Amino acid sequence: MMTTASRAIRLYGTEQVDPPHRILRAGALSIAFDNGGVRYVRFGGIEVLRGIMFLVRDENWGTFTPVLEDLTVEEGTDAFSISYRATCADAVRKLVYRATIIGKSDGSLSFVAEATPETDVVTNRTGFIVLHPIDGIAGKPVKVLREDGSEDLSAFPANIDPRCPFTDIRALSHEIAPGVWATCTMEGDAFEMEDQRNWSDASYKTYVRPLRRPWGYTLPKGETFTQSVRLTVSGELEAGVGGANDAPVTLTIGEFAGKLARIGIGVPAEEAAFALANPELIRKLAPNLMVCQIDLRRSEGHNEVRNAGRLATMTGAKIVLEIITRGTLDPAGELAPVAETVRAAGLALEAVTVFPDQDMKSVQPDAPWPPMPTYAENFAAAQAAFPGVAVGGGMAAYFTELNRKRPPAAALDYVTFTTCPSVHAADDVSVMETLEAVPHLIRSTRAFMGADVPVRIGPSQLGCRENAYGKATAPNESNGRVCLSRIDPRQRGLFNAAWTLAYIAACSREGVEAVTLGAPSGPFGYMARTTDFVQPWYDEQPGTHLYPAFHVMAGLSALDSGDVLSVRHAGQGRIDALAVRKDGSTTLWLANLTPDAVTVAIADARPGAQIAMLSADQFEHAARDADFLGKAATALAGGEVILDAYAVALISLG
Repeated sequence: MMTTASRAIRLYGTEQVDPPHRILRAGALSIAFDNGGVRYVRFGGIEVLRGIMFLVRDENWGTFTPVLEDLTVEEGTDAFSISYRATCADAVRKLVYRATIIGKSDGSLSFVAEATPETDVVTNRTGFIVLHPIDGIAGKPVKVLREDGSEDLSAFPANIDPRCPFTDIRALSHEIAPGVWATCTMEGDAFEMEDQRNWSDASYKTYVRPLRRPWGYTLPKGETFTQSVRLTVSGELEAGVGGANDAPVTLTIGEFAGKLARIGIGVPAEEAAFALANPELIRKLAPNLMVCQIDLRRSEGHNEVRNAGRLATMTGAKIVLEIITRGTLDPAGELAPVAETVRAAGLALEAVTVFPDQDMKSVQPDAPWPPMPTYAENFAAAQAAFPGVAVGGGMAAYFTELNRKRPPAAALDYVTFTTCPSVHAADDVSVMETLEAVPHLIRSTRAFMGADVPVRIGPSQLGCRENAYGKATAPNESNGRVCLSRIDPRQRGLFNAAWTLAYIAACSREGVEAVTLGAPSGPFGYMARTTDFVQPWYDEQPGTHLYPAFHVMAGLSALDSGDVLSVRHAGQGRIDALAVRKDGSTTLWLANLTPDAVTVAIADARPGAQIAMLSADQFEHAARDADFLGKAATALAGGEVILDAYAVALISLG
């Protein structure tokens, strides 16, 4: 008899649950208090700042989770205040800080921290970071007050800046509504800004201590220091600006807006055998593309090529080889044996991408790259080894590195990059927020590569495929939410089903040619197999079971070559929607991006419409039946849909 999974496992793949934020209000000002930090600073319903946090990071950029004591919260009609004592410590260091947060109805907010190292503390960064949101701010004016007292009128970068757009910052001012300006002042150290969209974060980050200074540095034992962030608002906000964020969402489907991106899955070498052993499920997944990785740092690639050929025969999917070379100055010599194996196997390739080992690690803007083959040498070697095959280029790592080292467009058939949504933060809200940045990544790529170069993305997934910023991906023995870890438990939950739908929707709206996500199985998978990491509930089940996102990938793959229709709604950040017309029928996909139920009213619903819901209460059924969505369809009554936490709905409108 099948056991029942807990609600936490159904949603997140782990029993660990992010605690909810505490909302505090003072008149038109509101904040979300999150374990010592401030998020979503809003005035009159308008998001002014995405966050203010006091962070302690070690010499490897690991961020301490503060342990809070003596927490006091007071809230009145016109003001609120928070105070607490926080400890950041490990086996070799300890820092304690006292924080005070005060908000008032005039829009003013102050966050002051007084910190004392109780040991010498080696750190890469200790102090405040301030996040400005990107929605409605990208490309808009900002006044920058410098440390020397000078002030410039500039703009937040429209396209993603690979370098720090502003340095030596004392204050930043931007217009939140006509004639209403918000000024954020930072004191106690030197501050500069980076464009966090580079890592798919949905923010501009102003942080303490410029990167041009040496790090790690030591905070001496017993030397107390104080830092502060203060927000003020000037000007009169019109009545009715902003508004509630919990009202039902009305959705309307419009006209043709492009083509559905071709959908692929990644095939790491270690996951090919499982895919070949489960042909019916892989055929049901029906990817248009399979991006099969050959890592010449670890193997010669012969088995990978043969398995790719078997997968192509089994599924009919197009095969792309993603080849990581050892980075020698003879890329042609490295590729020749792979090409010979491809020819011997009779494998017809759609495309090939080649990335030297050196490209898998981050390099700061304007810093010298290590000795390695040039772009021209790599592309020429790929074209010679695989004549007549499309050659892509860019980065097998993240957009960050593509933006810092841009390939020549003329030599490529397409440009590609990947994303990881947990570089800087791994909580549920931050990971979902990265979806806001995906359109910015695509538009910025087109800005420097040219509008005529096709864009492909992936393989991307919740987990980290390869850590470009350290020696290895982070361990995750606790099955929790960990930055830059290969293992993200939410891959197995409804959270990933909603994230996957929204990711593909964003790529399709921006005209991406192909998007590749996940893998057949393993930490990035859509199907459960025996692993060396824990998979609560799945480990107890006999046979092969499916993760919820399997159904999203299979359902969208079935709409290959369909027309994407525009969708209008006011639920940004709460829901995402993708409407596709194929063979005269319209299919609407909805995803709830939050842990709270959302009601959606569909203006285009007609009699005869059918709905299938992928939600927590159907988790076990969906896990064991690859045809779940087809069997779960029922009549859509009244055109109104209630989406439970991270639920995905498939609606056939006819």
